[in-house]
Amino acid sequence: MSEIIYLSNVRASFPHIAEPQRQRTASGTERVSYNTDLVMEPDHPGFAQFMQRFGQLALERMKENAQAVMNMIQNDRKARCYGRGEEKVSKKTFQPYDGYMGMVFITAGRDTMPQMIQPDGTPVDPANTMASMALARKIYGGCRVNVAIKPWWQNANAEKQYGYGIRCDLLAIQFAGDDKPFGEAAPDVSNVFGAVATQAAAPVAAAPVMPLPPFMMGQ
Repeated sequence: MSEIIYLSNVRASFPHIAEPQRQRTASGTERVSYNTDLVMEPDHPGFAQFMQRFGQLALERMKENAQAVMNMIQNDRKARCYGRGEEKVSKKTFQPYDGYMGMVFITAGRDTMPQMIQPDGTPVDPANTMASMALARKIYGGCRVNVAIKPWWQNANAEKQYGYGIRCDLLAIQFAGDDKPFGEAAPDVSNVFGAVATQAAAPVAAAPVMPLPPFMMGQ
């Protein structure tokens, strides 16, 4: 089974592609991440491939303890990069975020901008910053994207800063089409405004007439 999984026609949510997300770790260092949630139907074939790869990685790393460790990861939301949409709850409304209900998601990221893919399928030269940024800025929460991701196994840290987990690199991303943006629309407050009153322009004073200099008099 390939280490790289291709997800076609999924929706981006909370994308940090043009500008990275910056977070402080427990040790006080800054963590920079270009990432996005990838939201899809539970029966999306790419999600099934991801879960198969998860099981394969667990078996390779944990041998006979694979199932037990997978269960531990499943029961710890912070240990995994995937989940049911109902798990993504807004701290403001206490309801699942827009677009997540009834779906599943995979969070994928990396510390550098992913490879940007043009509409014709050709990759952008990473050295061409302007072209990469132009494509990255097209990606908004709710749009359709195609992505290449690579799941990887997180080993338990010796200092117990983190345990076993499953994570996912975002290798490449392609804008695949517009869709309804996620989140609340901006409130319409146009009805509280009136027309700007037109003010009469102040009269312009005529410039004073200056007398002719003596050498011009008599001409």
